[in-house]
Amino acid sequence: MKDRNSTIGFILLAILMLAYFWFDGKKRAAHAEEQRIKDSIELVQIEANQVLEDSTKVTSDTTSQTDKSMRINVDSLDMVRLAVRYGAFAMSAEGDVQDYVIENEFAKFTFTNQGGRLKQVELKEFKKSVYNEEKENIVSPLLLLEDERNKFGYNLPVREASAVVSTEDLVFKATQDGNRSISFKAFAGSPDKYFEQVYTIKEDYTLDYTINMNGLGDVFEDGTDEITLDWLNYLDRIEKSTDYESSLSTAYYKASEKSPSYCSCRGDDKVNKEKPMDWVAHANQFFNTSLIAKNQPFNSMVSEIELIDVADGDLKKVSTQLKVPFANTFSMNIYSGPNEFRRLSSFDNDLEYIIPYGSSLLGTINRYVIRPLFNFFSGFIGNKGIVILIVTFLVKMILFPLTYKMLYSQSKMAALKGQIDAIKKRIGDDQQAVQMETMKLYRETGVNPLGGCLPMVIQMPIWIALYRFFPASIEFRQASFLWANDLASYDVFTWLPFPIPFYGEHLSLFTLLWAITTVIYTFYNTRHMDMSANPAMKYVQYFMPLMFLFFFNTMAAGLTCYMFFSNLINITQTVVTKGLIINKDKVAKELEDYKKKPKKEGGFRDRLAKAFEEAQKAQEERQRAEKSGKKKKK
Repeated sequence: MKDRNSTIGFILLAILMLAYFWFDGKKRAAHAEEQRIKDSIELVQIEANQVLEDSTKVTSDTTSQTDKSMRINVDSLDMVRLAVRYGAFAMSAEGDVQDYVIENEFAKFTFTNQGGRLKQVELKEFKKSVYNEEKENIVSPLLLLEDERNKFGYNLPVREASAVVSTEDLVFKATQDGNRSISFKAFAGSPDKYFEQVYTIKEDYTLDYTINMNGLGDVFEDGTDEITLDWLNYLDRIEKSTDYESSLSTAYYKASEKSPSYCSCRGDDKVNKEKPMDWVAHANQFFNTSLIAKNQPFNSMVSEIELIDVADGDLKKVSTQLKVPFANTFSMNIYSGPNEFRRLSSFDNDLEYIIPYGSSLLGTINRYVIRPLFNFFSGFIGNKGIVILIVTFLVKMILFPLTYKMLYSQSKMAALKGQIDAIKKRIGDDQQAVQMETMKLYRETGVNPLGGCLPMVIQMPIWIALYRFFPASIEFRQASFLWANDLASYDVFTWLPFPIPFYGEHLSLFTLLWAITTVIYTFYNTRHMDMSANPAMKYVQYFMPLMFLFFFNTMAAGLTCYMFFSNLINITQTVVTKGLIINKDKVAKELEDYKKKPKKEGGFRDRLAKAFEEAQKAQEERQRAEKSGKKKKK
């Protein structure tokens, strides 16, 4: 009985001791939280006194501004809340928000002390030009980074804060040096501890941009070696052709020691690069804003593209997160301006590759052949339409030897038309036998039936390159010629009363003229050609230009203008060459002379003829097999 009472006593004593320690621990935790808040208030008070003392050393104008931005009632409950939420940066969490401007002859840069960031860039030499719902051309100032939903802030891992602090939430103290530079500082408890962003304007569309993280080693969490830059940008509609602009607007980036690349242009996309990055750019069709690391690269990058309904007025939502090394100073350039090849290439880091000239061979042709050619003539000819005409003529003259070879081959084919008709009459409806005899005739006379195709194939890379060149070249943007007011967009000769599926709501006259001249050129060029082997080709060759009316109606007017001029020159070259330069009697004599020459074995025509002979033998064997099979069934 005595042992049982002792046991019960020990249990009750243990329960009492546990209850005491529990209540005491709870009291200590509450006291610690109360002390932390008290310490935060004292820290804010110290910061306020130190910043106000430091501000007396600045000019009277700056002092007035500092008083407005730094004045906080440290006795209020709001101050306690700010101290808990933002820690050492509590004094910068409230203040008057103001805009600041620095500018040069090219651009006007507008900043806000809310986040200490670049808020808007106006490009003085360019205009935004779009069609409204009434099909009116609305011209307005061209602004980049202007959307109120945009963000540009650093996520700071502040030790005493209840959550990560974004510089977007801080009101920075601004110090402006005339029209040259501006500095934004957010203090962290004392004048020698601050996060600073310094912007210095250069000679064009470029800002030197430096962030200084002075004395923040003991303000940030232990082990902090990088901070995140969170950049959100809504790309605005700037051009008339929304489809074109949307398909050429995206995020570009370049990893160190790698070639530039980009996110998808046609749909939503996300790219994660866990490697050093030299630059990242948010680009429209003709303009871009780029962050370019200077002394050391960014640690890594994540970029994401999200398509937006065009009815909302924007093209795409582009977001990028960059890991910035934690150091006293990190420097970069901000370029916010036109996609001009020389300006972008002056950075010497492949930034010019954001101009969508194409990749591989096509991009090389556009960058280093076609672009210099157009720029050369544009140097002393003001009208871009005349430049297109001159370049078209020059290209046709350079390619004329190939064109002449094609036309001469066609003249040979035309000279044999009478003999081919005789073969058809002699053989009858056996098309394969007709083809065999025709190939034999070609071999005897030295005619290559594909001789007229090779020059066309050689010119294909130039045509495809120009397809990418005009909508990518800012030199043709809003350049007018004849009825077209923008050679980088589609020309509108007239608006249609209703939209046509796959065609659009407008009539492109350059496209229509190209289709008409293509039909004329095709008729003149093929009227003597034998198409009995494939009669459908006679109609397909006329159907193709009509089909491409739907494709080219929304293409850049510079491209369809070039195609129209090219057709006019093709028709002229064909008529003049066949009518005045090529002697038909000489061609006929050349064919007869070739018949008398000893023939070399193993040439292309021999291989082609043998292929036809083998095909004919195989066909004859199949026919014999079918006949024998039918006899056995009987």
